[in-house]
Amino acid sequence: MLSDANTQPDAVLFDLDGTLIDSAPDIHAAVVELLAAHGLPPITLDQAKSMIGNGVAKLVERAFAASGMSLSGEALAAVQKEMIPIYNRHLTQLTRLYPGALEALQTLHNEGAKIALVTNKPQAATDEVMRHFGLGQFFGAVIGADSVVNKKPAPDALYLALEKLKADRIQAVMIGDSATDVEAARNAGLPVIIIRGGYSKVPAEELGADLVLDSLAELPDALRGARSA
Repeated sequence: MLSDANTQPDAVLFDLDGTLIDSAPDIHAAVVELLAAHGLPPITLDQAKSMIGNGVAKLVERAFAASGMSLSGEALAAVQKEMIPIYNRHLTQLTRLYPGALEALQTLHNEGAKIALVTNKPQAATDEVMRHFGLGQFFGAVIGADSVVNKKPAPDALYLALEKLKADRIQAVMIGDSATDVEAARNAGLPVIIIRGGYSKVPAEELGADLVLDSLAELPDALRGARSA
């Protein structure tokens, strides 16, 4: 738990999509473009949101299934490869930082927290988003999907982030928006805070997090409370 003395969160690991940035409109646009190239009808923005969180490959598989075409094996691999340049064209046109994101990062940085990004977004796409929003200054480590063999909910990316931060698990907390983030944190032995309003398919209170916040603006105070508990 966050209030335990052994889990003082001096290292903060953030998810990206649905946590720091609202990228669903761009991801939706990319999926619609890909589906149209195959003569398939578009999916809705809400459908796209429900498909985010497990990487681009799973996004493509889910989108085609929702449009009435199940893909597997070599066919799925080919379409996933086709998606990459489309996805990379739709990274920052419609994407926005969530309210309070920049302020929370600045506050944590000023207070000396070690901060890392742990995302299932491809590394190159993640780096481009970070550059666009000027977020790199806050992060001691940025771990994209292809930086590890096993993506979240496996703990590999979280372990790598902690290694790069030179931080211990007992000093860390995961900040996310979905069941994937909660499961990854549990697999890594970390407490987890969920920010309401992301892309979770179930209510935030039902994800099993240690704490649920309404916005990132509340995060610095929540972590200060954990440190002083």
